[in-house]
Amino acid sequence: MQKTLNNLFNGYFTGTLERGELEGLVYQYLIHNQEKTCLNHWKHDDYEDFISWFYPRLRLAIESYNDTGSSFEAFFTKFIHISAKEYNVRSVINNVTEYCAWSARVPEMYVHEEPPVYKVNEINKVFTNLVIEKGRKNTRRILALILKCYYYVSDDFAEKIAPLIGMEIDELKNMLERIKKIRQEKDDNYYYFKERIYRQFYKCIIYEKRLTIVKENTTAYNKLKTKMEKARITLERMRKRLSFIRMEATNKQIAEVIGTSKGTVDASLSRLKIKWEKLAKNSDLN
Repeated sequence: MQKTLNNLFNGYFTGTLERGELEGLVYQYLIHNQEKTCLNHWKHDDYEDFISWFYPRLRLAIESYNDTGSSFEAFFTKFIHISAKEYNVRSVINNVTEYCAWSARVPEMYVHEEPPVYKVNEINKVFTNLVIEKGRKNTRRILALILKCYYYVSDDFAEKIAPLIGMEIDELKNMLERIKKIRQEKDDNYYYFKERIYRQFYKCIIYEKRLTIVKENTTAYNKLKTKMEKARITLERMRKRLSFIRMEATNKQIAEVIGTSKGTVDASLSRLKIKWEKLAKNSDLN
């Protein structure tokens, strides 16, 4: 004859069973007797997942029971019913989160505005004119510009540009490594801040998705909507703050790497900027 939950608890109450033994027996009972629980309408796979999630709460259920006229089985059934509601809510939230994580894309353009896309031939034309002036390569000016924009310079680009400005590839790469080392702390802070923006973005779309499955004009809906609106405001503030963060190296840092004065770097970049604007106006970029 199979024991009921009441029989099992009586064994624990009289000292025949230890609490650990009772927990194990109750777990086995639940696994093999779904039809006797309030969750007999669930799919068996879902039911097993719930019981596995519920198992750590068995001890709480046992410790919470007091004999006040209601049997242990009745109390335990109610405990499972309440836990099942919480499990369903958690499952919905987890499913929404997973859906958002897989379906939503967080491109770089969500963090900052994308630069305009120019034709490769036009870029090469302007850059060639920028590098060569009156038959003489402006090595120092272009080098200062490259170090200024170090954050966006890839190894492949460095290898291609080094011969154009009359430098050895290893020499240019060493300079880029030095400027990156100087800027390491700033770069790390920038990276972590972008990660925070990504997390905030996902939080927003999770709130929005959860709103679609909550009944409108309810307390839960209104609270969730308020959270979503606040999360959106926070996201926009973070994005605005990010737009003011400058990722280029300072002229003083560039001068330190090149081995020249800051004034020289200031003048070089200023002349280069004037020439770039002039070339850009005369090109077909705009």
